[in-house]
Amino acid sequence: MDIPSHDHLTHPLNGKSDHCREGFSLLEMMMVVTLILIVVAIAQPIYHTAVIRAREAVLREQLFTLRNLINEFTRDIGRAPLSLDEIVEKGYLKLLPTDPFTGSNETWVETKEDQPLSASQKTLGIVDVHSGSEETSLEGTPYKSW
Repeated sequence: MDIPSHDHLTHPLNGKSDHCREGFSLLEMMMVVTLILIVVAIAQPIYHTAVIRAREAVLREQLFTLRNLINEFTRDIGRAPLSLDEIVEKGYLKLLPTDPFTGSNETWVETKEDQPLSASQKTLGIVDVHSGSEETSLEGTPYKSW
């Protein structure tokens, strides 16, 4: 009994030979790579903007928290804190947060009060805090002015 070779078999539906090409041609591979590069080129700026917006949201939250703690300290103690470290020392904050744009907790810019709140206070305390970053936000304002 002769067993037919596969060389002359045809596909029952389309009549084509079973000898199909395996793999992809160079043109097909170049098309796929080109499409991937186009998608990456479109997505990269969107991703970069999303990362900056997230860092801006973290900065806003940290400034809000620090300002609230300065006010709470001032109400409780009767004078403004002399530094952000004093807020940590008195237990109002466990650790000083890291500025998301400078990557350090040492770069916060403290704004001192114009005059002491009480006559017994000998040094000026801080009433506000800002980022120490020189960068500009997506809105066009410097982070140090927030």
